[in-house]
Amino acid sequence: MSKKVVATTKAPKALGPYSQAIQNNNTLYISGQIGINPETDEFAGSTTAEQAHQIFENIDNILHEAEFSRNDIVKAGLFFDDIADFALVNEIYAKYFETTSIEEFPARSAIQVAALPKNAKLEIEITAMK
Repeated sequence: MSKKVVATTKAPKALGPYSQAIQNNNTLYISGQIGINPETDEFAGSTTAEQAHQIFENIDNILHEAEFSRNDIVKAGLFFDDIADFALVNEIYAKYFETTSIEEFPARSAIQVAALPKNAKLEIEITAMK
């Protein structure tokens, strides 16, 4: 297999000239997701927690479309509009992965940025491998 575009209506459409995800052989690269509900094209809520839950739902839907799962995630990049939400997102993130030991979590980076698309509170990008 070579490079293939992965897209689903169960995640927000791209806000610009990029794909929701690209699969190259056994690797899936999911573009940064923000907390937009694809059914309403609006944020799932105004809080970081509400947006984080929607982001993970969007990621799940893209993973499913590509026939990947959470277990295939090897790297996550988290982009915060306010790093003070780090602990809150860590709690949601840990529940999302439902792991019992820290060694099972994907590699990750977390940074604060000056601004995110549509003034989102959080953006998460994912790399997954089979």
